[in-house]
Amino acid sequence: MEGRDVDLNIWVRPGDETKTAYAMEVLIRSMRWDETVYGRAYDLDVFNIVAVDDFNMGAMENKGLNIFNSRYVLASPDTATDADYASIERIIAHEYFHNWTGNRITCRDWFQLSLKEGLTVFRDQQFMGDMRSHAVKRIEDVLTLRARQFREDAGPLAHPVRPESYVEINNFYTATVYEKGAELIRMLKLLVGEDRYRAALDLYFNRHDGQACTIEDWIAVFEEAAGRDLSQFKRWYEQAGTPRIDVAESWSDGDYALTLSQHTAPTPGQPLKEPLLIPVAMGLIGRNGQDLLPTQILELDSPSQTYTFTDLPHKPVASLLRGFSAPVNLHHHMSHEDRALLLGHDTDPVNRFEAGRALARDILLAMIRDRAKPGPDYLDALRLLLRDEALDPAFRALALTLPTQDELASALYEEGTVPDPLAIHGALKEAQRLIAEALAPDLSIVYSEMETPGPYSADARDAGRRALKVQTARLLAKIDGGAKASELYVRANNMTEQLGAWGALLAIGAGETETVQFYRQWSQDRLVLDKWFSAQIIHAAPETAVGLARNLADHPDFDWKNPNRFRSVIGVLGLNPAGFHIADGSGYELVADWLMRLDRVNPQAAARVSTVFETWRRYDDRRQALIRAQLERIAASEDLSRDMEEMVRRMLE
Repeated sequence: MEGRDVDLNIWVRPGDETKTAYAMEVLIRSMRWDETVYGRAYDLDVFNIVAVDDFNMGAMENKGLNIFNSRYVLASPDTATDADYASIERIIAHEYFHNWTGNRITCRDWFQLSLKEGLTVFRDQQFMGDMRSHAVKRIEDVLTLRARQFREDAGPLAHPVRPESYVEINNFYTATVYEKGAELIRMLKLLVGEDRYRAALDLYFNRHDGQACTIEDWIAVFEEAAGRDLSQFKRWYEQAGTPRIDVAESWSDGDYALTLSQHTAPTPGQPLKEPLLIPVAMGLIGRNGQDLLPTQILELDSPSQTYTFTDLPHKPVASLLRGFSAPVNLHHHMSHEDRALLLGHDTDPVNRFEAGRALARDILLAMIRDRAKPGPDYLDALRLLLRDEALDPAFRALALTLPTQDELASALYEEGTVPDPLAIHGALKEAQRLIAEALAPDLSIVYSEMETPGPYSADARDAGRRALKVQTARLLAKIDGGAKASELYVRANNMTEQLGAWGALLAIGAGETETVQFYRQWSQDRLVLDKWFSAQIIHAAPETAVGLARNLADHPDFDWKNPNRFRSVIGVLGLNPAGFHIADGSGYELVADWLMRLDRVNPQAAARVSTVFETWRRYDDRRQALIRAQLERIAASEDLSRDMEEMVRRMLE
């Protein structure tokens, strides 16, 4: 934008040059986007990216010389999945955006870490929405937030977005600092509006260029640009924990009253919580599926507030927290019919997804407790959504996914029920089978419709079609013995479909031949080999997961000192909860053994993987005792690093 030339370079190992084209394309788009959307130009004449295999983090934003884990630079259609391409796009953009939000304006001290990380995550989320689909990107971000940050907030590792203390700063590169920090930026933008957000950012860049700043400096530019007091909002940076919003409703002669109450449970070191300023985006849907009230923002700033809407033709269905407008747990007791109505007709795509997710969660919890089955309202709504060609295929693929094992365990624990990992695993398998049986003809039709003719493209359109094709094959595998998945594996000309089809076979206890073939085909590609290790453990049956992980750790290609390879075996075991939490405690012992070994050579990576234990208090007494014994064994080991010592101590407190 200033008329200068900038030389762009990507440095890789000899032989990897052909896998850098997409990374270079993304870098150029990132630079142009930052000029267009934020008015920020790059200030040097050269920009370098270097890709290395043995790197603990995703990347690091050294000024003019960004260092990347190779997995976030190298890509080709036959070796990288669509998810890999999206990660490369997001992380290269993220590190480039740090040039302004992290380098030219940086943090006064480590406690302000989210000042650069939360803001830059929000900027990369905006970028990805513009490059792909805002709705799909937002849903993916919410799923990540719940899976990582809500879990962190609910356990012994909870801490504020601006931590009050630390032993080892490496341990505070967390989902709270990054993802929740980004949610705070999103809420500020909602509260002040698009124009004032841009004015605040311009003021921030102009006032603080070349400075090391604080959260107070950041809040001040919003107060000045918007002309309002945001001191209550600053509590979001100071208080740990995920707020809970409870919903109460009443209806009388055309008047609808909505009462919202907020509460944040105690967290380590913070027994008492003050009310937060929470933007709640909401609308009202009529029984005919039409909008009765378009989206508006309610500002919840007291323990409880009531909002009244008058002259309505009939009792509406409230669509609350549209766009997931705040990082909260919403407790809104709704009938299955009302949730199905939102799933089928809500004009907000995020809430449409959320309605289906909540309905699926309710059904699964009932299956776990009472052996119930999915009702026709849910299955009919899924069928309509699956066949709705006006919807983005990527959205339809996400809507067909069920809540994760960890999500269900958290829901059970929150309601006072001790989660049984095996019961959760069984309910999910049964629900997938019942959905596949009910939707079989529709799944087969959509599977056939989602071909992507022509050469591979990583763009959002083709990626969405592949996502839906793989998801339909996964569901059909539950009832067709893997016929469609086997067909897809043989025909696949890209890693997305090959890996997706193989995973579908592994999930039904098949795929032995494909496992051997996959290894033979890709044994010389170190990043694809990581996928070979991890896919087997993720999809392993509960009773075989630990033994498989132990055997793979003895494989000649298991280089435990490489962070990617270590995570692909030991770290991934935690992503198979029913296997990791097998009743004899062998999963806990295996992970603890490897953590103590890795801690001696790479304490940062070991400390990060140790978070597989962070939810240990939600399980039964026997499992708690087994995990505690392993944590205490780690704590008592010789030469324990500061990184690991802090993590274990916080989990045991």
